[in-house]
Amino acid sequence: MGQRIHFVVDPQGWCCMGLIIFVWLYNTIFIPKVILFPHYEEGNISVVAVLCYYFCSLFCIASLFRASVADPGKLTENPKIPVTEREHWELCNKCNMMRPKRSHHCSRCGHCVRRMDHHCPWINNCVGEDNHWLFLQLCFYTQILSSYTLILDFCHYYYFLPLKKENWDVFVFRHELALLRISAFMGLIILGGVSRLFYTQLMGIFTDTTSIEKMSNCCEDISRPQKPWQQTFSEVFGTHWKILWFIPFRQRHPLRVPYHFANHA
Repeated sequence: MGQRIHFVVDPQGWCCMGLIIFVWLYNTIFIPKVILFPHYEEGNISVVAVLCYYFCSLFCIASLFRASVADPGKLTENPKIPVTEREHWELCNKCNMMRPKRSHHCSRCGHCVRRMDHHCPWINNCVGEDNHWLFLQLCFYTQILSSYTLILDFCHYYYFLPLKKENWDVFVFRHELALLRISAFMGLIILGGVSRLFYTQLMGIFTDTTSIEKMSNCCEDISRPQKPWQQTFSEVFGTHWKILWFIPFRQRHPLRVPYHFANHA
């Protein structure tokens, strides 16, 4: 579960994801060339700052690709329903398939997804039970990378010592101001949008409620037992080891919990 490749044929999603990849490539290429490497060579920053930037960039793109191609929890045809849980399954009136409660049918993907949170065009995939943890990692590392980029843009002009500028004939230095202004603009836009989304996702996990359930107002506090936040996060990430919540290079092993903690969407 959560290990199958899932590819959504959606031109709009391809465009959105392509835009995200462009922003990532832009900052991964130009920020080191304009700020990190020159200041490192002149002794203004240490190699740790350069490595940290590339680590953040690597974790960000890894979580993006994994979230976009990971199976979000697509229900297979003719699923084997445990006898003890049959009363907690229902028939989808769109695809005529049995599904556990808290599942939802995605009209864009054309199938039901277990514990579906929403369909995200920026990863061209649904966010469901099996890839929700990757989506959270993507939001987290995107915020870190955007914040790091904005800090470097600020320090380059107001904190670091001026560069010797011996290579003015190089493109990135002849257009340095324009490149960094574009980087700062994209960083502010992405940081603002992703921070709001990340906060919404965290509140949903704390309350054990998906975005679809919030919009449909179908989950009242009395409809399910309250669980501690450590348990809800562990269920999303598939492990009780908190350090593993930050690692995108692993397989998720779902904790065996019932699907029926709340009414369906």
